[in-house]
Formats: sequence, C-alpha cells, structure tokens
Amino acid sequence: MTTTAANDRSPNNRARTEPSDSGHIASPAKPTAPAPAPGPAPERSAVEAALAGLPRVVDLLAARAEEHDRDATFPYQGIEAVHEAGLLTLTVSPRYGGPGGTLADTVQVLTQLGRGDASVAVVTAFTLLQHAEQARRAGWPTAGYRRLLTESRRGPALVNTLRAEPGGRPDALPGTVARRDDDGWLLTGRKTYCTGAEALAWMAVTARTDEPEPRVGTFLVRGESEGIEIDPTWDQLGLRASASHDVVLDGVRVPVELALGLRTPGQEDHAEAELARAWQDLALAAVAIGVARAAEAWLVRFLNQRTPANLTEPLGTLPRYRCALGEIEAQLIGAEELVHGLAPRVDRGDPDAVARTGPAQLLATRAATAAVQQAVALTGNPGLSRRHPLERYLRDVLSSRVHLAAEEAVLDAAGRAALGSGARP
Repeated sequence: MTTTAANDRSPNNRARTEPSDSGHIASPAKPTAPAPAPGPAPERSAVEAALAGLPRVVDLLAARAEEHDRDATFPYQGIEAVHEAGLLTLTVSPRYGGPGGTLADTVQVLTQLGRGDASVAVVTAFTLLQHAEQARRAGWPTAGYRRLLTESRRGPALVNTLRAEPGGRPDALPGTVARRDDDGWLLTGRKTYCTGAEALAWMAVTARTDEPEPRVGTFLVRGESEGIEIDPTWDQLGLRASASHDVVLDGVRVPVELALGLRTPGQEDHAEAELARAWQDLALAAVAIGVARAAEAWLVRFLNQRTPANLTEPLGTLPRYRCALGEIEAQLIGAEELVHGLAPRVDRGDPDAVARTGPAQLLATRAATAAVQQAVALTGNPGLSRRHPLERYLRDVLSSRVHLAAEEAVLDAAGRAALGSGARP
C-alpha cells in the first residue's frame, strides 16, 4: 500500500504537474438595415465555445495516450487540456455561473474524448456527472460547492462518487462506517474502482453510520485529507491510465455540514436515482462509442494503405473488406443513434427515455465492442501489434465493463418491465 503525498494531490499542484450588442429605434426618415437576429443565450454560447475546442483536445489526448497506457501513468496533461477547453465544468448550472451543459452535450463531448484517450474520457465523465447532479438537486451545501467551483477556476478539480467496495453487493449496506463525535464524522473503510483516485480534489464517499439504526449517506471528503491512502490496485487490461485504484479511509474527519442525505435504508429518492443512472448509462456508453470510432478510423487508414504482395490494389478495394467495414459502420451508426437520440429525451424529462437507458447502454457497448473486435480480426497481426493503437482500443473497450451495470441486472430489469407492461390491458 502506498500513500500519495497531500501536496502532490492538491488541486493547484495537480493542475501544474505537466504542460499545460443594444439596439436603438431608428429614425423613420432614414431606412435602416434589418435588426440582427438574437444570438444564443450566454450559457449556450459557452457550451458551443467548449464544443468548438473538442478537435484540438482530442488530438492532444491521442498524442499521449499510448505513453500513459504503457506506463499506467495518470494523464494530468490531458485532464488539463480538457479543463482549459471548458469541458470539465460543462455541466455546471447557470445559477452557479456555469454553461449548463445538457446530457446531449455530455454524450457529444465524451464520444469525442473517447476517440482521443478513453481513460481521460472516463475520468471526465464522472466529474461531469457530479456537476450535473448538483444542477438537478443541489445536494452539496452552498459553501462546499462554491469552494469546488473556486478550485475549478484555478485548475482541474476532479470529483467522483466512491461507492463500490471489495466484495460488496449492490443491495447491501456500505461497509464503510461513519462514526459521530463532537467535531463531526470519522470515516473508516475501503472503496474500490475509484476512477481518478490519485488526482481527485473531492471524493463523495457513500457510508453508513454506526448508530443503532444505521443511516446511509454521502460524505464529502477533500482529496488530500489526513487518513486517506491510495492503494494502487488498478492493473487492468485496459483504461490503464484511469487510476481507478482503491481508496482506504482511516478515521478521515468530515465536518457535519458535509454529510449529505443521511437516511434510513429504503428511503431513497428513486426518481433522482433513476435519472442519475440514466446520465451515467449514456455517458459511459458514449465513451465506448468514441473508442470504437477511433478503431474504425485506424482501420480505414489501414485498408486504404495496405497492399499485400499478392495484390496490386489496397485491401479497401476488395468487396469482402468493404462489406466488413460496412458492418462496423452500421453497428456504430445504430449505437450513436440510440445514445444520442435518447439523451435529448432524457433532458426533456421523458420517463420512457429514462427507463430505456440501461438497455441502451448495454446494446451500445456491445456494438462498440463487436466493432473493435471485428476491426482486429480484419487486420490480423498488425491489429494486435503494440506498434499500433488498435490493440489498445480493444483493451479499453473491454475494460469499460468495470464501470457499467452488470448485464444480468440490466436484462433482468428489462424483462421485469416487459412482463409488467404485458400484464396491463
């Protein structure tokens, strides 16, 4: 077990670790030009400006992705680029001075970031989801959230919810315990699959109290708090730069005002939970689609350039390869239409759309995985060589399963919903 020094993980140090109208009424005596059409609302302008910077950011991420994957090092420079483009705070609500990016905006961003570096995209996703949740229900206390936004103006301020525990079941009480004393709460426990662990400015830790009748809530913890250790357990096939390590909490002190939503089990806000899950479903599916689009782009270049010794034209001229590429394209069109079509409906509050994001995520991720696998099969040995990025795309899309709901749970829920629907007249 290793401990990351607090000053190395402070927001300021992390951010610097690597390079970084009014019109008037015209006189009736003079003809005037037509009044200009009103421009977009200020917050949409901010969203559009951030989206305009996506291509440059994607190129920067792609340039360093292989290095961070090989060495399993955290992509601080990539996160800095995402932050500087205004993408890391895209979903901050206008009432807090943010652009108010929607789920539709979010999936657009994450699809593109996934083309550059899947690890950066996943880390970005969880921070965007935190800001989006605050925009919907303002769970953070005002002072605490203002502090986070202040940090976000200085540099990247990453946030994630630490929920998963080693051996934990989705329906079980958290093993992480919060003990009350005169000065607040003391947290003790271990969380796993904590994406971005070593670079988080804030951790939203789910825990149960040690009261006779335990309550469950979320405790906001500063990333450099005393008693936090990062156990570097993340050694996965793919997403190697995401630093999804274990976080060990040993008597970590949390002020009373940073203990959020304490309630007895079974009193959850199910509507909000479903909406939060819908955002996560589509956000992470978008990352997988982005990875598959990067794989397809590499395959297209390969087929246009590769001319085997027994041929006089590139492989792309052969109908068999064109049809196989067409199959990949059809799979990805279907996945994109599904995810990018559902997102605006969720933004409009369509309950049917919210209920469908789980199966949509499953189908989109399956399609992305199948597309990359087929690309590898078409290219043979070059597709498996570490000299080329295709094998990394395959590893990343396979490892994305770690952050997704279990297929059995998604399918069981879909089956139950179908049975219930069939029982109604």
